[in-house]
Amino acid sequence: MSTSMTNDVPAVRVQGVTRIFAARKGSGVTALDDVSLTVAPGEFVSLIGPSGCGKSTLLRLVADLDVPTSGSIEVFGKPARQARIDQDYGIAFQQAGLLPWRTVAGNIELPLELHGVGKAARRARAAELIALVGLADFASHYPDQLSGGMQQRVAIARSLAESPSLLLMDEPFGALDEMTRERMQNELVRICAETQAAVVFVTHSIPEAVFLSNRVVVMSPRPGRIRSIVSVGLGEMSGRGEDLREDEGFFHALSQVRELLHGDEAGINPTGVRGVETR
Repeated sequence: MSTSMTNDVPAVRVQGVTRIFAARKGSGVTALDDVSLTVAPGEFVSLIGPSGCGKSTLLRLVADLDVPTSGSIEVFGKPARQARIDQDYGIAFQQAGLLPWRTVAGNIELPLELHGVGKAARRARAAELIALVGLADFASHYPDQLSGGMQQRVAIARSLAESPSLLLMDEPFGALDEMTRERMQNELVRICAETQAAVVFVTHSIPEAVFLSNRVVVMSPRPGRIRSIVSVGLGEMSGRGEDLREDEGFFHALSQVRELLHGDEAGINPTGVRGVETR
């Protein structure tokens, strides 16, 4: 299991990463081109951009589910592969991926079971996480007895089972209806405030990225590059509630991200938006 990380070591450091996928003919497809990004411990960073811009590819590289063609990736000062071996991060995808023959508790216990944690410790940790995600009455239910939002709560709880200092999330709410999606965003804000885990979050939704994040990384169409980074500035996770969606600062950040995403189409210089970090 992961150990506590010091605040002076970045949760994620991506330096000059390029990923080229080989093609049968020609020079291949460049999914990412010279991407550099640092994520601080406890920071929530969203990746947003048009389809095919390399958001999910970047997340997979950080997770050591793929390897860069060039450049380097460190997670808490370690190569990505070592961080995976040390279970320093948890992963949640768009599909909850729960095992249908296991109960809620059984699904959450799975990563602990795979790593040899004893039965009593597994049960205690699962109970703690079930309470954290608000499913205390559903511990013995099976996935087909749960709504889509509840299944995603189980998946998030499972990703937290080994107390990771980093969560990697690839559109975990993308398949949910809008009302459920907003409730899950509120839930994730609460969970992040309690666990203090850093998060790298892939999304296509501008409001979702702004509501959840300390910074929003706006990516360009393929080959994926970082166009700009918007510092959202909406305060600590513990203070973010439903009323934030009506806040003037929220709408200001929405406009910044929207202009960066659509600036080329509107003839706007995307790096000229006020209040934006360019890298």
